Amino acid sequence: MDAVIEGEGSQVAGPASLPDGLERKTLSAGLEKTLQRGGLGNPDVVLVRTSEGFVVVKDFAPRPFWVRETLGRWLTRHEQKVYRALAGIDLVPRLLGAIDGYAFVMEYRPGRLLSRSLKQELPADFLTELERGVAEMHHRGVVHLDLSHRSNVLLGEDGRPVLLDFASAIRFGSGSALGRALTRGLARVDLRALRKWRTKLGSGSSA
Repeated sequence: MDAVIEGEGSQVAGPASLPDGLERKTLSAGLEKTLQRGGLGNPDVVLVRTSEGFVVVKDFAPRPFWVRETLGRWLTRHEQKVYRALAGIDLVPRLLGAIDGYAFVMEYRPGRLLSRSLKQELPADFLTELERGVAEMHHRGVVHLDLSHRSNVLLGEDGRPVLLDFASAIRFGSGSALGRALTRGLARVDLRALRKWRTKLGSGSSA
């Protein structure tokens, strides 16, 4: 949901650029594997090899016409806006740009799904880092709303958290008192998810 409430002076950093040569007609040639096959109302998430390395593409083009031209286009725009609002937060993959109205491209941040089985492998500051990243996200006026889902938080290859999938996020912005108040209210959903991860993976909660 995209409900931006921002005051004057609010700035959102722009995305990086698409890898050279990556466009709709070259997408299938670079396809490495499908990371997640989307359902009727969700995009396919695929790993693509480019001249500059691997990238992740979220693509509604395979969905039926009536889905991709309505929900698909809207969600594609919405999630890109959220990623732009979060540009510079180190736990969030960078948005690289749009292929067309149905697909956008993100930095590839490999990792493992967060689960209790990884408890002994987590760095001592992993949960603190996760909470710091979520706090920065809220400071930018974005609420994720689905952090409790194990596919949305990864243990990155560098041992740090990775936050994914902002399709369900709400972006209120932080430039107005109303936007900040609405963010604080809904942020409780994310904080409950952090407490759940603390319970599963550590002890005590700073959330």
